[in-house]
Amino acid sequence: MTHFTKYQALGNDYVVIDPRDAAFEPTGQDALLLCDRNFGIGADGVLFGPIGPVHASRPVRLRIFNSDGSECEKSGNGIRIFALHVAARHLPGVREFTVRTLGGDSSVRIVDQSAGVVSVGMGGPCFDAAAVPMLGITGLAVEQPLLVDGRQLTVTALNLGNPHAVVLTEHPTRELACALGPLIAEHGRFPTRTNVQFLRVLDRRTIQIEVWERGAGYTLASGSSGCAATAVAHRLGQVDTGVEITVRMAGGEIGVTVAPDGTVTMTGSAEHVLSGTLAAALVARLGNHADQDAAVPHSEPAGVRA
Repeated sequence: MTHFTKYQALGNDYVVIDPRDAAFEPTGQDALLLCDRNFGIGADGVLFGPIGPVHASRPVRLRIFNSDGSECEKSGNGIRIFALHVAARHLPGVREFTVRTLGGDSSVRIVDQSAGVVSVGMGGPCFDAAAVPMLGITGLAVEQPLLVDGRQLTVTALNLGNPHAVVLTEHPTRELACALGPLIAEHGRFPTRTNVQFLRVLDRRTIQIEVWERGAGYTLASGSSGCAATAVAHRLGQVDTGVEITVRMAGGEIGVTVAPDGTVTMTGSAEHVLSGTLAAALVARLGNHADQDAAVPHSEPAGVRA
């Protein structure tokens, strides 16, 4: 039998497949099926891990898939969820360890296991256009003009393990994110696509964002997006250094701190929603991509996204 667990972090939900409980390693097509809310379990993404031996002194490996089947370099919410799973299942009593994803290593600290509170070191942002990547400019991708559907926008792009484009606005709404988010995410100047945040700075210790993810679409919350938006607000001198900034999202709040050296730490909660067993018929379709394509009318999974 193949077991799974499901968690949510501020409404951003993930299916966790532990290799100890599964006889397969999911592909992008498998993630499409598992995440489908009609034909599968339903989720914003799939977390597969821990891969290989688990030791507190070594990075714990994790693969992250988006709901569109693409593989993700880094997910702040996903890493918090995975940290809780590892701490409960594999490293009981261990409060600090490192999670390794395609986007690099992230240090995690279990702040409160019972409340599901985890702190994650997300690394430092890189605003260099070549690193995002963002085409059409050299140097820093800070406050750059971007023509979108006939509208001249100003965006600041960065890489924080995955690409982000932040737009400052006085009125961040779901409608705005759904209207402009996909156009920015798919813009030709972002050759690997980008996550998009619509940011309002409320005061020097509070910001509000709406999020469009390149691999999942509109989402109630995104840890990496909250960190990216805070890093941009800090870069522009609109929030303070070394104190926790409250990031408000549709699904709830996280705390983000930008250290004097520019590194970003995120703290937030997640919770276990359910555990279950995949039905034999569903397991039979995993890896059977011909049947899967007929059952789930989605586009092909593509590349590495976040």
